[in-house]
Amino acid sequence: MPLDCGGLQVEIRQHLTMCTRSVPLALTITSAYPTSCMTELVLHATVHFSGHVQGVGFRYATLQVAKEFEVAGYVQNLADGRVQLEVEGRAGTVDEFVVAVGERMHGYVRKTERVQQKRAAEFRGFDIR
Repeated sequence: MPLDCGGLQVEIRQHLTMCTRSVPLALTITSAYPTSCMTELVLHATVHFSGHVQGVGFRYATLQVAKEFEVAGYVQNLADGRVQLEVEGRAGTVDEFVVAVGERMHGYVRKTERVQQKRAAEFRGFDIR
């Protein structure tokens, strides 16, 4: 049975071995699925906001903005005074979300640092930690 996985066609073969009494002995499923086809890859971004970002409702505002986007992850205060945002979703959506958070809190943010990568989804929902 041919399947399409992001342009890569793979096949699954099923073999059923029967004994002389027509009783199934084994079922073997061979799959050529690459791991990336088994799990959806999303864009994950780690964003650090610095400035006057703690004690001003930054995490709550980020949670409210997250409700407007299809993203998952969390936001938390760090001991060094920054706020850390871990977010994942579709590339364009993550980008728009990070921009929206920055715009909502623009008067408090002095610097934004961002690192991102494609990886398997890790989060469900969006939380304040």
